[in-house]
Amino acid sequence: MGVTEDLADALARDTIAAMDKVDDDFLIAKVAKELGATSTTIEEAYLTATRVRLAEKRARAFLMDKLRTAVKAEPKPPK
Repeated sequence: MGVTEDLADALARDTIAAMDKVDDDFLIAKVAKELGATSTTIEEAYLTATRVRLAEKRARAFLMDKLRTAVKAEPKPPK
């Protein structure tokens, strides 16, 4: 990755982690607005990074849920 993408990704990770701590569902948009005021290039990279990271987080949770359901549904071997 280039400098812009690296910085945007690091900021995306930090913002996602901070969202729960500060209890602000709009934190990503607020940070993006601050970035956009000075650089639309990094704002776009940041928004892309947050979308990708949140999508992966949701997909991973979905997969874990499916695996838990499958394990619960497996027949238990007789003792």
